[in-house]
Amino acid sequence: MPQLVRLYIRNVVIGFGIAALFSAMLVWLDAGGLRHLIFQTDLGWVAALMLVLANGTLFAGVQFAIAVMLMAEDDDEPRGGRRQRVARAPVLLPIPVRDRPMTQRHRR
Repeated sequence: MPQLVRLYIRNVVIGFGIAALFSAMLVWLDAGGLRHLIFQTDLGWVAALMLVLANGTLFAGVQFAIAVMLMAEDDDEPRGGRRQRVARAPVLLPIPVRDRPMTQRHRR
């Protein structure tokens, strides 16, 4: 199996594990009446499944994104700091100007 696929599967499993723990804590703390919804209704398992799948999709994506961003290589080039100014002599260029007759507006 390619290394990238293994990385993806490993991070998705980690993300869904975190989501299962997060969902269990939400039910345990009865956030928004979730405990009553899951344990007191006939289709509570659907609510629990939706909760775990929605959180699992989110946490798996975040986990994989973090893993990919941590794979970046460090640049050896120096970054930031103050730049040294390059001393250049100013170059003066003559700009030709044609002589125009003054208009009514400019004669004031």
